[in-house]
Amino acid sequence: MASETERRHSLSIGPGMDGLLDEIDKFSEFVADVPGKISRQQLFSQIYVDAQNFVREKSNLEQLVSFIDLTTLSGDDTPERVERLVDRALCPVNESSVRCASVCIYPARVCDAVQRVKQFNADLPVASVAGGFPSGQYLLETRLAEIRLAVAHGATEIDAVIDRSIVLRETGADWAQTHAEIARMREACGADARLKIILSTGELRNERNIYGVSMAAMMAGADFIKTSTGKESVNATLDAAFVMCTAIRRFDQLKVQPRRVGFKAAGGVRSAEQAAHYALLTRAVLGERWAEPALFRIGASVPLLDDICSRLQSSIN
Repeated sequence: MASETERRHSLSIGPGMDGLLDEIDKFSEFVADVPGKISRQQLFSQIYVDAQNFVREKSNLEQLVSFIDLTTLSGDDTPERVERLVDRALCPVNESSVRCASVCIYPARVCDAVQRVKQFNADLPVASVAGGFPSGQYLLETRLAEIRLAVAHGATEIDAVIDRSIVLRETGADWAQTHAEIARMREACGADARLKIILSTGELRNERNIYGVSMAAMMAGADFIKTSTGKESVNATLDAAFVMCTAIRRFDQLKVQPRRVGFKAAGGVRSAEQAAHYALLTRAVLGERWAEPALFRIGASVPLLDDICSRLQSSIN
């Protein structure tokens, strides 16, 4: 059985791997650093209060709409359903220019979405859960091929899930392999598609693993890190989001690469208040620079959008 020290020395350190294991070893001191020098639970309590006021403002509700990756990931998805999803994402609020950040669909439906966007001559990113969604328990080469095909069909964003088994091995997490697989996903995306890595935090068992996968993903070139597939028994939570945002803040401090990494909350976000919780948490940990669709997303299906739009309509009336 390889020890942590043996695995550490066996790593082939590349540009994205420098210091990864050292950063994971220090995770507890970073996640203990809560903005405002308060406890994590105090921060969450304040967020719950602030969210009630946040969703009363029309501009805030419109901003929440702009963060949404409007999603359908059902086994009975059809071309017509995807077309309606695109229509809704392009014009979610009557008499408003606001639109959703993207639509997110299965790889087999990418062409349907791309064609619908082109019919409107619109600028709406098409995201796809290519890469062995939702389990990640597929051969790496087939996962990479799925990513390449989705990009070839017009997807400009790829939401790819990790193989959790690499992190959960009884011999200990293999961070080198985790990093290597994500780096190959990054390569498969090519120069034009953004890569969002799904951690499936509800299955990673502890916060050290959540932090470790976050750092490995960012060092391997991920543009976003995302909480969940929406298919796990435990999906997005504020605790997992806090750890992930803390990892992003640390990565930004390290200046490993000249870019900022975004955060996406997904799975179980069904109300405007829940969406506001993640928006406010991200701002508290990462600052106002992350309060834009380029760096913050919410993965959700139509019910969340319906809830926000009904509140917007009430604010107009």
